[in-house]
Amino acid sequence: MLEFWIVIIVILVILWTSSLKVVRQFERGVVLTLGRHTSTKEPGLRFLIPGIQTMRMVDVRSTPVDVPKQEIITRDNVTVNVDAVVYLRVIDASKAILETTDYIYATSQFAQAALRDVTGNMELDEILSKRDEISQKIKEIVDNETDKWGIDVEIVKIQNIELPHDMKRAMAKQAEAERERRAVIISAEGEKAAADQVAEAAEVLSRTPNGINIRTLQTLEKIAVEPSQKILVLLPENTNNGAVIDSIVASEIKK
Repeated sequence: MLEFWIVIIVILVILWTSSLKVVRQFERGVVLTLGRHTSTKEPGLRFLIPGIQTMRMVDVRSTPVDVPKQEIITRDNVTVNVDAVVYLRVIDASKAILETTDYIYATSQFAQAALRDVTGNMELDEILSKRDEISQKIKEIVDNETDKWGIDVEIVKIQNIELPHDMKRAMAKQAEAERERRAVIISAEGEKAAADQVAEAAEVLSRTPNGINIRTLQTLEKIAVEPSQKILVLLPENTNNGAVIDSIVASEIKK
């Protein structure tokens, strides 16, 4: 008789321990009683009726979901490969379990369809320059659909846009041509600015008596840098402005 009661006690202890479940801080427990949803357990130590109640754990942390690379034909008939990442969070654990068999897989599949729809209606230049706008559109589409599953789509980010090799080469040539165009424009602007400064300097010298003479002497000093050089300057007399150089400057280099 004693052995019988020991067996009963052991069975009760096993049932008791098996009926105790720990719900961690980042989880919610969806309880089904005889197959019917009856409650959602918060974090802590929870008791279930053995054989009658079961509990499914749902992670409510922000979860990244990769959207596999999708081959897209843009509106201007260019084939590109685009992938993305979706960050989602479970808001209603019961809906996430009861409304879909796998809420992560379902969200990923719907994000793939939204990615193809949004990018397929845009041109290549728009896809390359409007990543944030594309991401926002995909987020709105996926978020509206996943509300019924108790899922909140926090953010969608376009990761990579892979172009065909021919398109990459063409874009590289276009970028190189654009850089050369800018270089030519900058060089021309520099020459124009230098010409404006020279014209302004000439105007100032023309208004200054004997200014051109001083400038000529400075130029001669720069030319005669070698001791072997001799420069002969003819200076005719000018009654109006004094001695002005208006003749030919002859240089003779004697080695």
